[in-house]
Amino acid sequence: MKRLVIAAMCVILSLSAYAAPNKVVVYTAHEEAILNLLAPLFQKETGITLEYVKLASGDVIKRAKAESSNPQADVIWSIGGEQLEANSDILAAYTPKEWSKINPLFKVGTNWLPYTGIMNVFIINTKLVTADKAPKKWTDLADPRFAKMISSARADKSGSSYMQLCNVIAVYKDKGWDIYKGLLKNFAISGSSGAVPKFVNDGEAMVGITLEDNAYRFVKGGGPVQIVYPEDGTVAAPDGLALLKGAPNAEAGKAFIDWCLSKSTQEILVDQMFRRSVRTDCKDPPGLPAIGKIKTVAYDFAWAAKNQGDFTKRFQDLAMDLGL
Repeated sequence: MKRLVIAAMCVILSLSAYAAPNKVVVYTAHEEAILNLLAPLFQKETGITLEYVKLASGDVIKRAKAESSNPQADVIWSIGGEQLEANSDILAAYTPKEWSKINPLFKVGTNWLPYTGIMNVFIINTKLVTADKAPKKWTDLADPRFAKMISSARADKSGSSYMQLCNVIAVYKDKGWDIYKGLLKNFAISGSSGAVPKFVNDGEAMVGITLEDNAYRFVKGGGPVQIVYPEDGTVAAPDGLALLKGAPNAEAGKAFIDWCLSKSTQEILVDQMFRRSVRTDCKDPPGLPAIGKIKTVAYDFAWAAKNQGDFTKRFQDLAMDLGL
């Protein structure tokens, strides 16, 4: 009898451990400010320990691919959708609990999910660039007056910077690469996309190309900066999150994804981090224009993913020629 009781207790403990996952490991390119807010909140609300490794977007994918035969993480959290699309074979399909609340416009991925709506913008230092001299279009960034004073991350390292490159090509088609080369001549390359608006805010650059939420944090903070939405069109698309195939803590990974896409978490991203929600029942960030008032261009993730190898090689060749 005693052995039966012990055996029964072992089964119960085993089932309890399965039903209540206690750890999730994520690879992320998220900003530190967002990580510092959301990581402890997730742990408090779910009781699941969140362990994260912060890397550049490109390095997130490289590490996940290198480990694909023996995954060490469960979830990729907040990197460019084109990188996830290009590597959908290492991702596991998962339908979140509140999938019906996600805006159909953002349901564009293969084995990955929309996380927040992101948008390319220019951020300008108003002490260094007067309103009448501010760039209004992508082509304006090639003006010699901005020589080495445009902050941007590398398109072969940063998911958002790769999206910016694709943005120019999407708008200008066959002329896109010539136009982008003109921009690149004026770039002062930053080590990360998150550092771009800080360089502009601090006066080390006149203009930065960054994501809307990154820029707006410095506007909201009272810095001498202003956001410009390019008149010739900006990409508005989701960044993504995904469950890794063979995730060691898959159930905890699914719980984390559900939490990220919940209304309460999405509202935090809107209200405090100025991200645009992918849900249909959340408002736009306060202080930012409605997306319908901004000229946006369609972004084909499959096209961006298919061409990523070629586009990043062309970027590297141009950057090397320009000594960047």
